[in-house]
Amino acid sequence: MRYTFKQFRKQFPNDDVCLEYIFKARFGTEPICPICKKAGFFYKVKNRKCYACSCGYQISPTTNTIFHKSATKLTDWLFAIYLMSTSKNGVSAKELERHLGTTYKTAWRIAHKIRGLMKQDNEILKGTIEVDEMYVGGSSKNTLRKKRIKKTAVMGMVSREGKSKAQVVEEADTRTAMKFIKKNIRAGSKIISDDSYIYHKVKKLGFSHSSIRHSKDKYVKGNIYTNSIEGFWSQIKRSIHGTYHSVSPKHLQSYVDEFSFQYNNRFSEMSLFETLLSRLCGQHALKGQKSVSLKLRKEVFS
Repeated sequence: MRYTFKQFRKQFPNDDVCLEYIFKARFGTEPICPICKKAGFFYKVKNRKCYACSCGYQISPTTNTIFHKSATKLTDWLFAIYLMSTSKNGVSAKELERHLGTTYKTAWRIAHKIRGLMKQDNEILKGTIEVDEMYVGGSSKNTLRKKRIKKTAVMGMVSREGKSKAQVVEEADTRTAMKFIKKNIRAGSKIISDDSYIYHKVKKLGFSHSSIRHSKDKYVKGNIYTNSIEGFWSQIKRSIHGTYHSVSPKHLQSYVDEFSFQYNNRFSEMSLFETLLSRLCGQHALKGQKSVSLKLRKEVFS
């Protein structure tokens, strides 16, 4: 589903509207005050990012969200979320800096916080799963220090049903691969990989396993191929080289999460922007009170 800039500008014209949306999405249209137990008695406090009940109890809609204690305008935050949700190849901190008119430090923090909303869940993949590994960063040698730079390994898998999982690892070896597969794939699933030696123990875990011999320049044999996971890797690599240029091993996982999130939600009925706002507003809001349902948050959008 598409969500255009025209829709964004109409829905979130100023900070007050943004705050009201977050308030309703997190607490409902008539939240119950935990002090006086009355419903629907909250009003916006002038010149502050909070709402108050008639009894004096106050709620800050941005508490425990990525906006918590941030002096940046909510319209800037939501515009950054919109940009990162609509850009296929990612948005660099320098680009956010130019769009928002902030410092690079602020833009980098905003981007990092938004990627935190894209963390992978604990969903177990099933069916036919393609498994592979890739390496990021590091040229073959450092010309100044005259020594090789170790690349960062990433283990990944893509289900033919359309879901992906990827994790930065210290070493792409047999032990790591088996642990990654056992944790994220349902028993009885079929696993397809290339002919790398690190997957030679897959059958011992109780999975069906087929491999395609990339070392012999063979890439498709009937239903045996790893084109899906290769396409997933190519998107990440294009974005890192073309948009971010360089990503440190310390923060690589958050970038991997970003592209896994985009891949997993590419056919969702909700736009990525709406999905991110749903995650943002999906935390428990008041003591003893559950967050508003996804259905209500979608109604707030309409």
